[in-house]
Amino acid sequence: MDTTSPIRLSVLDQSPVPLGRTPREALQHTLDLARLTDRLGYSRFWVSEHHNATSLAGSAPEVLLARLGAETSRIRIGSGGVMLPHYSALKVAENFRLLEALYPGRVDLGIGRAPGTDRITAHALNPNNTFSDEDFGEQLMSLRAYLRDEEVPDTIHEKVKAAPFISTVPELWLLSSSGQSGLFAAHIGAAFSFAHFINPVGGPKMVQLYRERFQPSPELAQPLANVAVFVLCADTEAKAQELADTLALQMLKLELGDRTPVGPYSTVQAYSLAPEQRHRLAHHHRRIVSGTPAQVKEELTQLAAHYQVDEVVAVTIAYEYEDRLRSYELLAEAFALETTPATASITY
Repeated sequence: MDTTSPIRLSVLDQSPVPLGRTPREALQHTLDLARLTDRLGYSRFWVSEHHNATSLAGSAPEVLLARLGAETSRIRIGSGGVMLPHYSALKVAENFRLLEALYPGRVDLGIGRAPGTDRITAHALNPNNTFSDEDFGEQLMSLRAYLRDEEVPDTIHEKVKAAPFISTVPELWLLSSSGQSGLFAAHIGAAFSFAHFINPVGGPKMVQLYRERFQPSPELAQPLANVAVFVLCADTEAKAQELADTLALQMLKLELGDRTPVGPYSTVQAYSLAPEQRHRLAHHHRRIVSGTPAQVKEELTQLAAHYQVDEVVAVTIAYEYEDRLRSYELLAEAFALETTPATASITY
């Protein structure tokens, strides 16, 4: 991390569907949020991939990104991420080459290994998926070959190329909450994003290991990493605490098999917790940075220093959409991001 450089802020949006809302509303909110954060000066806008999930609407990042690119002008757009084991490397390469052709120099191809769903649904997506490191490594090498137009003798890459045939490539990122994909990223010379919002333990060591083992590639001469974390910024400490408590309870409920969408703060007040569940709730709070703008700025700055990165990806889920927007607005103000004039109204 260059300690003289300001921290860059980015967004990972999961298109959450709160209690009583619809997936169409959630996707419209994603479009509005992309326009807002583009104007506010955020660096990237990534969207996630989840399947068979009633509380998250984003099932096809590449489809959503095609619209997001048209709705924005300067922010980078990307997947956070595409779950490669579900698909063929060729199709993923073609999807993102097409996006790169439409929005040159603005596209990130973030690759993940997790199912993004339950194992039954993962099997339905790809019955041949073994979830093995070896298969994922082979897929990753194949994807890289397609993106680079490599002609590897005696392989499929000698005859098959990923269209459209363009001179630029999307920026390749590997995403991880355990660190294993960081080793893959280091091996192929790709960028690496650690999901602190999924696993708040061991991330800095994984990022350091990625740097130590990084092998330069034609696309990336030096290691490049960021950290993604739940961020809830509010005008008052009390409001921020309510948002954090609601999100932490939502994560605990998912852990317990309760897939009910995120609800209002009143659901937290009415929820009865056993002693062991309170321990887990404290663990989930470690995945969240919350508070007033000054408090959040200080904590994110410390987190970035701990990870030795200069980019933080904020993931914000709340019952009220206005609270999500306000969080990103306050965060941009706290870090003095370079904003541009509004060109479109935001739908509340």
